[in-house]
Amino acid sequence: MSSFFADIVSTIFPAAHAEAPVTTEDEHSSAGSSDEPEPEVIEQEEKEEEEEEEEEEEPEDIMPALEEECANSKACEPAKHHFEECVARVTKDIEEHEAQGKKRAHGEDCVEEWFHLAHCVDPCVAPKLWSKLK
Repeated sequence: MSSFFADIVSTIFPAAHAEAPVTTEDEHSSAGSSDEPEPEVIEQEEKEEEEEEEEEEEPEDIMPALEEECANSKACEPAKHHFEECVARVTKDIEEHEAQGKKRAHGEDCVEEWFHLAHCVDPCVAPKLWSKLK
């Protein structure tokens, strides 16, 4: 469910993308005589990364699947329907403004609809999640 919401939110509010800082030739030449690290350094860094990956293995998070299941349930169907309609309406509005080259000033958002859906999903998810965690 959180990935579901994350996808919807990222559709409505695209993330800003930063560019790498521009470096001049003087900065490149003063950085050192060799741009490439030595093979020994590379091998050691790769080993450290592999060790970190092995340590970071975590169990699968079951909550997103439970949230998705509950959002698709009959009990939450009306809230999900209203949220999806709102997302479609807002997305269309954003696309129309972009096509016209206009900036969208304080238009509608779907926060209220998202909260309605979350208030339906949470009570459904909680008992299922706790039963699997015990």
